[in-house]
Amino acid sequence: MLALLVTLLLADPKGPAATHLRSSEVTDVFVTLLEKHLVDAADAMPADKYGFVPSGGEFRGVRTFGQQVKHLAATNYILAAAALGEPPPADAGDEAGPESVHSKPEIMAYLKGSFLALHRAARAIDDGNIVIGDAPISPLIGKATRLGYVEEAMLHTYDHYGQMVVSLRMNGIIPPASR
Repeated sequence: MLALLVTLLLADPKGPAATHLRSSEVTDVFVTLLEKHLVDAADAMPADKYGFVPSGGEFRGVRTFGQQVKHLAATNYILAAAALGEPPPADAGDEAGPESVHSKPEIMAYLKGSFLALHRAARAIDDGNIVIGDAPISPLIGKATRLGYVEEAMLHTYDHYGQMVVSLRMNGIIPPASR
């Protein structure tokens, strides 16, 4: 899929392929890949399993599957806002997401919206990669660039993707990216 996305980005309908992608374009390719993996994985879990928490081993206090998806979406929103120099969304809370979002369709809509925010942030990256304001949840306080915040969001999201894959497999579901 990555090769296809890069090919599409490099294709110039008016002439030969571009010699390189801008930082914003490269980052947006990876946000697109991440979005595909996460949205597909979140959608693969049946609605009645969004409350699933692994029980074997040491899992006391971990988030439910649905809470994980909502948390990573809230973090996407917070870090995308920081990359854009905007205040974090009020309903993102302390990375838990809106209290009003509970059902699978609501969580899926919130997740998809968070990737729209990340795409907007990725497109704002410029080759100068200017330093911008702080995100309240980032270890990059005082040092972050637009690119840094979007990269942080992508790394954070893949951490939770791994946890989601474990939950899917524990429920007998092969993650879509592994099919």
